[in-house]
Amino acid sequence: MLWLRSAASQRLALPIDFGLTFGGRRIFGDHKMLRGFVVIIPATGIAFLLLFTLIRSAAPAFAAQLWTLTPWHYALLGAWAGLGFIAGELPNSFIKRRLAIPPGGLPLDPTVRLLCLIVDRIDSIVGMLLALSLVVSMPPLTWMIVVLVGVGIHWAFSVALFALGVKERMA
Repeated sequence: MLWLRSAASQRLALPIDFGLTFGGRRIFGDHKMLRGFVVIIPATGIAFLLLFTLIRSAAPAFAAQLWTLTPWHYALLGAWAGLGFIAGELPNSFIKRRLAIPPGGLPLDPTVRLLCLIVDRIDSIVGMLLALSLVVSMPPLTWMIVVLVGVGIHWAFSVALFALGVKERMA
């Protein structure tokens, strides 16, 4: 969020749908911009590399049970996971625009609002897991753990960013 609010990111504040419409409405809306891709993909690659390096030095026996990849392959895998994370949000944004829900907005109907809040917490995580599953083994238990922990982390970040005044709403 800090990157998205920085002056440097403004040059890349270009909507990925280029303002195109489908059925008279924007495809994804104003919140899906190139500047998110530019940061999340390499940052996730770096995070995967750093995490693997840390695990390999701190717990070599555990590291030996992970995927048999070189450190640089972990970085590439992380970048791929970052792309999957971002791509996982796109179907949700597309559907919300069809339902006339503005970017960053919530539906008025309480049932649809609850559904949107749940999907908003899960969509990017599922996108990342699907991307990873295309190239490495992802057991069902790993999926369950990542979804459960990821939803909690996503919610905690939303609360923290709201409390810091970075986000306009908590959810």
